[in-house]
Amino acid sequence: MKKKLINCSCLLVIITLSIAGCSKVLDKKPIGEIDAATIDDPNAGESITATEAEQLLSGAYNDMYWDGEEYWAFDRTTNGDAMADNCYAGSDNPANHAIDLFTTNSLNGNVERNWSRLYTSIGKINETIDKVSKATDPALTAERKNRILGEARALRAANYFELVRLWGDVPLILQPIVTTDTKTIFESVAVPRSAAAAVYDSIIADLEFAVANVRTASQAASKQIMNTGIVNTMLAKVYATVEPHDWNKVNQYCDAVIADGYTLLPDYDFLFDGQHKSSSESIWEITYEGWGSGTYGLWIRDMYIGGGWPKFNTPSHDLVRAFEAEGDNVRLNSSIQWVDYSGQWVDPYWPMNNLPLINKVRGGDVSSFIIYRFADILLLKAEALTELNQLDDGSGAQFYLNKIRNRVGLANTTATTQAALRLAIEKERQLELAFEGYRWFDLQRTGRTLEVMRNAKKANNEPLNYPIQEFRLLFPVPQNEMDRNPRLTQNPGY
Repeated sequence: MKKKLINCSCLLVIITLSIAGCSKVLDKKPIGEIDAATIDDPNAGESITATEAEQLLSGAYNDMYWDGEEYWAFDRTTNGDAMADNCYAGSDNPANHAIDLFTTNSLNGNVERNWSRLYTSIGKINETIDKVSKATDPALTAERKNRILGEARALRAANYFELVRLWGDVPLILQPIVTTDTKTIFESVAVPRSAAAAVYDSIIADLEFAVANVRTASQAASKQIMNTGIVNTMLAKVYATVEPHDWNKVNQYCDAVIADGYTLLPDYDFLFDGQHKSSSESIWEITYEGWGSGTYGLWIRDMYIGGGWPKFNTPSHDLVRAFEAEGDNVRLNSSIQWVDYSGQWVDPYWPMNNLPLINKVRGGDVSSFIIYRFADILLLKAEALTELNQLDDGSGAQFYLNKIRNRVGLANTTATTQAALRLAIEKERQLELAFEGYRWFDLQRTGRTLEVMRNAKKANNEPLNYPIQEFRLLFPVPQNEMDRNPRLTQNPGY
């Protein structure tokens, strides 16, 4: 029976991404990448070479990083900060505004783009895993083969972790799309949604395999190559998110990250000044090679700072008030810059002669983005210890919380009870990790989203009155995907 491997990089559909708002096409693919579809299907009896295995892994990284920058460098901030109380949408993009204002529907261009981008990466990763696992070339040693599979499975877990947190139940596809003489492409790609619990089980299985096979953090060639530091960080975050939360596991995997030798930078501003990339605090950092300081290197920065046109993800009044109430001038000044853009455009929330913009993207040519960093892990460990009722400043939750506070010149926390520490850690995470894509997911996993967003306020403490309802805690399934795949169901309420 003849079999054909379909390069269905979006898995469920064959699409061309439709990008709303500002975008540029960048020539930034690394040399040596090949497309998985150019290699004979191993199911048909052909085995790939060791060289082709390396090229497949390179292609999987390329598809997720360089081709996927609009998710990892842009939409993570919209979803994590503008959908939460850290930012307003800013810009002139209706899709961003709908996400910010909780009026999005299944036709939202950003929602469709996010779904498509994540499944695009999963499609290429699945092909990589399938072909490498069946490779028989003696030049591909068992150790190297498992390392490639570990890195690929960690990449797949990262994409599914984004999907399950944004949509809940999602199609769980762990094999490449293959058609035969008796199986059509529709039968291959028309996959129903799997329960979120099953998706988390798959994520954990991928990460457990990965952590046993990838390089250690110190051995990895760069911060963007999957290594034990990144994988243990993901495991800690997954166990803090999946229901029920497993705080012993969170604590265990935070300790594993700590053991990998990461340290806080002595100056918070070093993280964003462009002079300390791939630092001791950075765990997972994507470097967009070849962007340089010319036009292509600067356009990411132009999304957030600079004059000429409305900027994306304007800092909110609530966030500014939170910095000010804490007396946190160090992180306020590193995170936000104030500009006078009078007469250039009109902002609905701020006066144009004193407009706040994100300052964390200012450093150098802005060719690197930190996805995970060590401060997140220290605060996550503080949270785990709080839930395990280990609160004291000697080695408990207060100790790790104070490490973050003391770095920016703040006094030790005054929170001493479990309830008070929960809120203190939540606030510390907001101030420490603002504009890095964390806030929405922190509120989601702690069950605080509705309360916080319903109390959001603009200038003069006027209520924003976001029309947020419980069903809007998840994105709608894109209508185009449902039209193509009748086995998909919509999230309730949409």
